[in-house]
Amino acid sequence: MDNPTTTRGSILRNSVILGLFAMATVGLIAVTQQGTAERISEAQRRVQLSALNEILPHEQHDNDLLGDSFSVDDYPQLRLSDARDGYRARQNGEVVAVILPVVAPEGYSGRIDLLVGIYADGSVAGVRAVSHRETPGLGDKVEIGKSQWVLEFNGKSLSMPVPENWAVKKDGGNFDQFTGATITPRAVVKAVYQSLEYFADHRSILLQLPAEESTNGN
Repeated sequence: MDNPTTTRGSILRNSVILGLFAMATVGLIAVTQQGTAERISEAQRRVQLSALNEILPHEQHDNDLLGDSFSVDDYPQLRLSDARDGYRARQNGEVVAVILPVVAPEGYSGRIDLLVGIYADGSVAGVRAVSHRETPGLGDKVEIGKSQWVLEFNGKSLSMPVPENWAVKKDGGNFDQFTGATITPRAVVKAVYQSLEYFADHRSILLQLPAEESTNGN
């Protein structure tokens, strides 16, 4: 017959070993998750910076776009689900353009996250898709790496084309649709137009210098 004391000691040792193993496993998972989150965050930052500099190349501004951000929380017009960063581009201290976050929620496979650059005169500097789940070979043509389609927005404004022509050609508008895919470009056209409306409604605020800079005469 086993000695009860020995049995209890064996159980205790096994419990301690299992406890230490569990703690080590939890610690390893936490470290892995933290490292993964940091890598994802850095990857997202690189994508964001690349998109910003594609919309407004270095020769069009002399400031650090990522360092000149402001919070945008207009949910109805820009269709944001939470506050996002917008960015100001400056030349010699003057705001010459802004880049706004906007969501096209009616994409074929769900929301499409966009950045829309708008010059001070209200014309589009550029549009880039930064996140989407559209079908490869069809809806993913919103990506500049897959198609030049988003370049159609460059130079457009609320009055060019006129509002009724801010639609895909299938709907009587000026913008091309994708072969076999109309829902995605339709959603993006609508989102870009709404970002221009937002800019027009908030132009004086978006283009003003922060108060602390204005008081210094910059």
